[in-house]
Amino acid sequence: MSELKRELYPPEEFDELAGIDAEGDPESGKPLSRKDFRRQKRKRRRKVMLAVLPTMLTLGNGVCGLGAIAVAISGVELDWPLEQKLFTSGMLIFGGMLFDALDGSAARMTGQETEFGAQLDSLCDAVTFGTAPAVIIWRITDALPQRFLWAAGVLFTLCVLIRLARFNVETGEDDSHETFEGLPSPAAAGTLAAFAIAMPDLKDLASNKIYHEYIQTAANAALVASHYFIPALAGVLAYLMVSRFQYPHLVAQWVKGRRTTHQIGQAMFAVGGVFLLHWLALPIAFCYFAFAAPLRSLMRSWRGQNSVKE
Repeated sequence: MSELKRELYPPEEFDELAGIDAEGDPESGKPLSRKDFRRQKRKRRRKVMLAVLPTMLTLGNGVCGLGAIAVAISGVELDWPLEQKLFTSGMLIFGGMLFDALDGSAARMTGQETEFGAQLDSLCDAVTFGTAPAVIIWRITDALPQRFLWAAGVLFTLCVLIRLARFNVETGEDDSHETFEGLPSPAAAGTLAAFAIAMPDLKDLASNKIYHEYIQTAANAALVASHYFIPALAGVLAYLMVSRFQYPHLVAQWVKGRRTTHQIGQAMFAVGGVFLLHWLALPIAFCYFAFAAPLRSLMRSWRGQNSVKE
């Protein structure tokens, strides 16, 4: 048995598989018949496949993060415009988000939730949602001093690491996973990736003569502003990740069928925005998710203070 199997299986299941490998019944110790032995072998293969599936999905997350970094820092060997490189890096981060959403569900469905899987998930998250967005920050603009961009990227990555460590320590086995304390690192990384993905569309609006002059002027102004806005946004997102604001776990709520009319309306509005604005809808949607919860919390606090004064 490999070390990976030892990590993936609980001790009692590992002992059972070891007994099968010895061609004996793990309960009675008697030799198995050829038919029973084949049945046990098929059962073992299914268990191995189910055990490996969540791990492969988690590693897929890490591969997407490494790919995003490689594309973003590539030079003349990848003959693409910078906007195309950043677009691809952003899409790979979104691919990592997809794998990150699937591996936990696959582990729960197959009964393969282990400490090994949880730690591996955090390590891959640190690459995809911590390091890759920092590289995008460093590459997306040259309008600011390089030391400022490095500071923004390092701050973002450090807050992702703190966020992941805090989540591992404070989340228990009986946690419902319906809310997060602090902005989740995939959402923070997705917000920055959404801006990288939207850049080619914004540049097309600013330069394509088929659009009205007002649209071109507004798009060009947005492009110029983005060089200053995105690094500042990274700092705000870093703070929100280590804050104590409550964020909903949208995937868990939708999977469990706990959808409110308000959430369904938001989803329909988001779909309509994608049809109308194409990739430009992504930054709007992610900024809404990142800032709606803190703003609601601050508004409730402000109203509570006013009611006490009255």
